[in-house]
Amino acid sequence: MTAAPRFGSFCFASFLLSIAYGSTFLLSLLMTHLGGNERDAGQVFAVAMVSTLVAVLASGHLMQRLGAARCMALGALCLAVASLGFGLVAGLGLAPMLCGLALGLGWGLFYTLGPIMVAAMIEPTRRTHCFALLSGSMLTGIGTGPLAGKLAGAFGFPVQTAFFCAAVAAALGGLYFWRLGEKGTQAGATVQISLSSARQVLASRSALSILLVGLGGAIFGGLGSYQTSYAASHGLDYSLFFIGFMGAAIGCRLLIAGWVVKRDPFATSCVLTTLMLIAVIGFDLWVRDSASYLLTAALLGVGYGLNYSVINGLAANEAPPGLTPQALLLFSLAYFIGVSRPE
Repeated sequence: MTAAPRFGSFCFASFLLSIAYGSTFLLSLLMTHLGGNERDAGQVFAVAMVSTLVAVLASGHLMQRLGAARCMALGALCLAVASLGFGLVAGLGLAPMLCGLALGLGWGLFYTLGPIMVAAMIEPTRRTHCFALLSGSMLTGIGTGPLAGKLAGAFGFPVQTAFFCAAVAAALGGLYFWRLGEKGTQAGATVQISLSSARQVLASRSALSILLVGLGGAIFGGLGSYQTSYAASHGLDYSLFFIGFMGAAIGCRLLIAGWVVKRDPFATSCVLTTLMLIAVIGFDLWVRDSASYLLTAALLGVGYGLNYSVINGLAANEAPPGLTPQALLLFSLAYFIGVSRPE
């Protein structure tokens, strides 16, 4: 396989797996349908985040034993099982919690090992742009999940339909990584995290990127997880948030990230973080109708979408020699810690 087709297929498979995570933004609606409320959805998210952190920490060890591609296939299996479980669950209680557990394990493995595999197959000068393309593909999948639920409702199907679709997508993505097999293994590389390697990474310039992604994850997780309730309280359609946010983030990553990453990364990150701050304030101050809701979500998508790509590349390229996988692992860990805080 040549590098370009392999990376393109990798991005498409990542898109399929990300649909499963995106569908979890419908959990509040699912819990309400089952007779629960947002608190029940928050409990499922909490379980998922705990298992995600466990998966991130264990991913390096699993990669050494199974190979990166087979670990990704295992993550895809967990995502498919979780999505199928959410679609079949008949009530509140233990079943949704177990689905959340599987969701966290699958997403933690996939989200952590994906960038590590890309860093191994792409030369350093192209990493930031390729990270942008990869994350753009993932965001496309994440945005497809809740929009699939909206589409299902428009045709009179229950919200569970979106979870069934996500299970099929995750299974197809997992099949790709399983067939990739040993070709996706980073032979001879050490990827486990240790206290010594963590200290070295956090003492390097990668530390700033790791901090920023944690803050960005908290913003994205907080706004995304409860957007259905926010929209309802303002008499708006929650799909406008995902259309505006995902459309702007995906478009920026796929179309102009190649130009943005050529600018000074630290100055660029400051500008993009400021855009995120303005958008967050805007959700409280000036969202009054559908147009302002859509535009504010788009502003957040521009800031978040491009900033994530910039700092992801910084985390890899500013890592100490030989510790790029560990830097990317800590990058993923910080993101998930940030995302877990709103729950």
